[in-house]
Amino acid sequence: MIDKLHYISQQGEDGSQLTAIRQALAAGCKWIQLRVKNQPREVILDHAIAASELCKPYGAKLIIDDHPDIALQCGAHGVHLGLQDMSVAEARRMLGDNMIIGGTANTFAHIQQRAAAGVDYIGCGPYRFTTTKEKLSPILGLSGYQTLVDLMDAANIRIPVIAIGGILTEDVLPIRQAGIYGVALSGAITFADHREDVVKQIYQHLNDPSLQQVI
Repeated sequence: MIDKLHYISQQGEDGSQLTAIRQALAAGCKWIQLRVKNQPREVILDHAIAASELCKPYGAKLIIDDHPDIALQCGAHGVHLGLQDMSVAEARRMLGDNMIIGGTANTFAHIQQRAAAGVDYIGCGPYRFTTTKEKLSPILGLSGYQTLVDLMDAANIRIPVIAIGGILTEDVLPIRQAGIYGVALSGAITFADHREDVVKQIYQHLNDPSLQQVI
């Protein structure tokens, strides 16, 4: 089961990703994507092993960004692949059928490509400008998501799409109403004054009974 709320790790106020992950878990996040960029493999692996141990008591799923080998080594639940990363087919051969593979998309062509490759979910964005990601793809906005949902419906593509990129708490309900399955957030949780309240509100929006027919 793909959770509707993905927490994307970043450095917290004390400069530590692990502190930010610990706080997100304590606030109620059940899906953590470890995103450590521009660091040696050994540093990423150390973070992954520590994050895996943090997730276990909460029963939270850990997804490793970019590195299937590290996901396998640290006992994570899966990997998230960017468009320039290892192919989904190669990652699947490495990880087997039981681990989760997510893939990045920005266009409907990307979504078709990811669907054909057999990903378990698609991280699609950016919703708006964000400083978290380098080499930002064209902004989608709400209308962009609505168009993608219509195209997916017409093509009978049924894969959970997770909106990502500068999303705030107040954006979650409109994004869900546009037909998107879930959201990925980073700063809106990392730097919230009352994280537990924020996470609770996000889940309420995501699980609104009136939206249960949304893909």
